Formats: sequence, C-alpha cells, structure tokens
Amino acid sequence: MKKNVRPRTDRMPPGSPVTFMKSFLRPLLFLTLPLFVADQVTKWMVVQNIRTDEPMPVIPGFLNFVQVYNTGAAFGILKDSNAFFIVLASTALVVIAVLAARGAFAGTLLRVGAALLVAGVLGNLADRIFRGYVMDFLDVILPWYGHWPAFNIADSCICLAAGLFILESFLPKKPTVAKE
Repeated sequence: MKKNVRPRTDRMPPGSPVTFMKSFLRPLLFLTLPLFVADQVTKWMVVQNIRTDEPMPVIPGFLNFVQVYNTGAAFGILKDSNAFFIVLASTALVVIAVLAARGAFAGTLLRVGAALLVAGVLGNLADRIFRGYVMDFLDVILPWYGHWPAFNIADSCICLAAGLFILESFLPKKPTVAKE
C-alpha cells in the first residue's frame, strides 16, 4: 500500500503546477483579492456618500475624496476609449497568466508586483465593464503642483507594481548554474 506523500516543492521544475500554485496563486489569494475588494468597496462608499459636485476634505489642503469618472487612461488621456481599455486590460491579464504559468515571476518582488498589477487591472476593468468608466476618488493637492489627477486604489496598485518591477531590474541577479 502506497502512502500519500506530498511532493517536495523545492525540487519541482519552474513550470510545474505545484511551483505555480506556491509562487503565483498564493500572492493572488492573499494580496490581489483583498486589494481588489478594497478598491471596489471604497468606490461604492464614495458613490454612496460623496456628491459629484462637492469634494470631501480628509486632510484639508492635501487630500480630498471626490467623484471623478474616467473613460480614458491615466491623467485622462484617450478619453471615451472604454472599449479599447477593456480589451487592453483583458489582454494584459491573459499575458500575466501565461507569464506566471511559465515561471516569469520567480522572485518575491516580481510575485508581489504581479499580484499588485492583477489587483489594479481587475479593479479598473470591473469599473469599465459594470460602470462604463473608472471611478477615481483620491484627490491629492501638492504644494508645488496643485491638484494631482484623481486616482483610486487600483491605480495605486498598478503604480506600486511598476515600481517593484523597476526595482527588481536594478537588483543583482543570482548566477545560474548550467546543469549537465
């Protein structure tokens, strides 16, 4: 009679299902899902509690809650391109999934970055599909700039992911040993 023995994940090849589960799906579950939910809940709360014509000061002179409807990209560029961004976001999610399945997000920074990126893309994609626009609600006022374009939690996740990917690109790489 055979005993049920769990496979050792430290000896699994990079593309194996166990490695994929350990290295990518765990951050999705524990980082992407809570951030996606936080993004959607905060947007719902803003719609319920903030009027479109009246900013709500949180830190006077620095941070307001507002309701801004964005049918374009960052900084409002490419307005009224919702269908294009739905296709782009959907394609991005497929590409991220394929890269993850191939082991492209091997380091911790890359896994966290990928999980943040998926959270951000999903948050804004859900808005575009169900609202017809992205709901932005964080209005930051910078003393040297003025009002920064409004953004949301999903946008923040995407920016943090980009920062982690850039940071990872500057870190020294471990030498790979050729197997005979």
